[in-house]
Amino acid sequence: MTDATLPPPPEPGERLSFDPEQDVLAEAEALIDGAAEAVDITPLDHSRRLLLVHAHPDDETIGTGASMARYASENVLVTLVTCTLGEEGEVLVPELEHLAADREDGLGQHRIGELAAAMEALRVTDHRFLGGPGRWRDSGMMGTPANERADCFWQAPFDEAVRELVAVYREVRPHVVVTYDEDGGYGHPDHLQAHRVTVAAFDAAADPSYAPELGESWQARKLYWTAIPKSLLQAGIDALKEQGQTDFFGVDSADDLPFGVPDEVVTTEVDGSAHLDAKVAAMRAHKTQIAVDGPFFALSNGVGQQAFGREHYILARGERGPGDGPDGRETDLFAGL
Repeated sequence: MTDATLPPPPEPGERLSFDPEQDVLAEAEALIDGAAEAVDITPLDHSRRLLLVHAHPDDETIGTGASMARYASENVLVTLVTCTLGEEGEVLVPELEHLAADREDGLGQHRIGELAAAMEALRVTDHRFLGGPGRWRDSGMMGTPANERADCFWQAPFDEAVRELVAVYREVRPHVVVTYDEDGGYGHPDHLQAHRVTVAAFDAAADPSYAPELGESWQARKLYWTAIPKSLLQAGIDALKEQGQTDFFGVDSADDLPFGVPDEVVTTEVDGSAHLDAKVAAMRAHKTQIAVDGPFFALSNGVGQQAFGREHYILARGERGPGDGPDGRETDLFAGL
């Protein structure tokens, strides 16, 4: 989702602790710059390659940031494709409200910088916008004027968007691809379109007869949807209520939320908790979209750490690997490869 309210790190003595985000960013920037100076890396220099397709800057961090940081640390080539600049997002920083779509309309350009800073925190060096920055605009929600604009992603010529993503598939040659499910996670038009384009490109990239000028065909091995188990959402609701907090999206039951999936459909649980500090730093980098306040990370029972340090997926295409995690789930997106 493009807007979120997320909590700060806990006070000293609480269960979780994080390095200051500036330290994380500085360390990541130094490593990235040093690596770039040392050698010119190509995709095939990496034995494992992961491609993630997200709708707006900040979606990648909220839903998959810990996984991205983990795999980047393991020398996996992590490639992020973002489909829009997120021009229609709500601006949560008062001094930057002039950037909003209904004022100066400069938020998209600003969010390019936020995304770059977030990727430094996660140590992801390959991030790009589908078709180039600004090719397609944030579509806003269904029924809004933004959704009817000819240049928005929801109105994009489908074949054109697929072609742009096929070019990335064939360049990067990913083994694993990640995007949203058929509902786009919670129904945002850009998430729905990202799902459709990613699936179509998954198949088209493997077809030698499709746009051979874009490069040699490539068949990715696995395709995943991002997911949040309802049990985890319910645990967060219950834990916050125990601490006297009553505002969790205004509901008492995870079944009343517009997102979340039944636990039994989740196939994969990636433990990125060792990289939670990097994920938090990346969230803070998206400061126009993510308000870092609230009690969630300070939960003494570890629900906060599990919610943001462990990320969940549903295998949609490909063969399921060994299930050595909770409830027989895969613990690695590359399991079985």
